[in-house]
Amino acid sequence: MIKDLYDLSGKVALVTGGSRGIGRAICLAFAEAGADILLNYARSDKQADDVKRQIEAMGRKCVTVRADVSKFEQAQNLGKAVINHFGKVDILINNAGVNRDRTLRRMTPEQWNEVIQTNLSSLFNCTKAVIEPMIAQNSGVIVSVSSIIGEMGNVGQVNYASTKAGIIGFTKTMARELAGNNIRVNAIAPGFIETDMLGTVPEDIRKQIVAQIPLGRFGTPEEIALAVLFLCSPAASWITGITLRMNGGHYI
Repeated sequence: MIKDLYDLSGKVALVTGGSRGIGRAICLAFAEAGADILLNYARSDKQADDVKRQIEAMGRKCVTVRADVSKFEQAQNLGKAVINHFGKVDILINNAGVNRDRTLRRMTPEQWNEVIQTNLSSLFNCTKAVIEPMIAQNSGVIVSVSSIIGEMGNVGQVNYASTKAGIIGFTKTMARELAGNNIRVNAIAPGFIETDMLGTVPEDIRKQIVAQIPLGRFGTPEEIALAVLFLCSPAASWITGITLRMNGGHYI
């Protein structure tokens, strides 16, 4: 009974930014739970193909589609691709994101707009791409990846923080709009996770951050993926409109 509550057999998930970091971990966790995957990525064919091979080794289907989800038309084509390949879409994971850190005084309009378009406009683009099929089947789950930075802010990340806070507002509103169609919409707000993005942070700064985390370490992509799996599973069937904080106690 408990095992069945986390079973995604027969489900189809579209995961943006699925070739590395948190997105990669989500794709692999979903495949292990029985889902077929449309993996969206923006840059590395090699990384995407590597994840695809791992998913197919589990006996699941995986289609990789290179697309820039900050572009409306490319996101629409992504939605068409998942229907063409699988005939339906049950889960959307809005995970794609970038950071272009700089204080507001030094930030260029290009750096502002790139982060806004990639991190926030992509939610509009991708949700629009799958919403009609989900409404037609009267079911679906959408989970978007926010951040601790969207809750507490951070020096040099006004663009990033704005998008991650916006994701929370988007999630609450869409949860209200789509509840009548049996579509659940939630967000997850990770703290500092061991990904490529964190890997660029100097060691002395990393130590300062860890010192502020009560559990005394960074999180892992796999831990975030398991929480996203929960939110997409039957075990979370009465949960919508929430933002799940996962930050080791960093923001209590």
